[in-house]
Amino acid sequence: MAELTQPATVLSVIDLTPHVRQLVVLPKTQKLSFQPGQWVSLKLPVGPKPPLNRAYTMATPESPSGELTLVFDLVPEGMGSGYLYNLKAGDKLLLSGPYGNFVLPQPLDREVLFITRYTGLVPIRCMLKALYAHRETSPILLIAVGPAENELLYHDEFLSLAVLHASFRYLPLVASSDESAVALTVTMLRPLIEGMSHVLPMLCGIKKFVRPLRTFLVETGYERKEVKTETYD
Repeated sequence: MAELTQPATVLSVIDLTPHVRQLVVLPKTQKLSFQPGQWVSLKLPVGPKPPLNRAYTMATPESPSGELTLVFDLVPEGMGSGYLYNLKAGDKLLLSGPYGNFVLPQPLDREVLFITRYTGLVPIRCMLKALYAHRETSPILLIAVGPAENELLYHDEFLSLAVLHASFRYLPLVASSDESAVALTVTMLRPLIEGMSHVLPMLCGIKKFVRPLRTFLVETGYERKEVKTETYD
């Protein structure tokens, strides 16, 4: 059965960092039911053969009103992000979904290790908001790598979360390239993994970041299928 494509109205537009923007949109035909970590496909009227399909993950769990919070970074010369950056409140979009299997297992039976690169943090943030809304007490470690200090998404939010919940640990890192992001993450991760019991690793980012880290985790003793990954390039 084909997924419903429906119109949505842009309710608000805000900048989260100098290069990352948030859109709150409201589907008009029917409310979407989704799990934290899933995404929608936007049908954008640009490119040589419109529509241009672009996937964006929800940054917040389901809301009673049906609003969807989408987050994206401005890609240099990117047709999709360039179009989205020009949207304002009241504009219309077409979307379909939800899609994706990058979701948390239920129930959680072990510590969760989230490792993200830049906007790969978006689905993880959605999961965290859902977990703590339901008073989750499982230990969680979040390693979030940004390209610059002012591009660390939700930094203050996660600092506050770490203060409020003793079971939540937040390790923000800054690395300007994918290679340095992997090297820095491995350096920080190695002693942590050695001191941990078997955890649930969940990695999200571009392939150049996620795949080497999955390989590292497999080399430390994890089975490949144990390491849940999501890439968006």
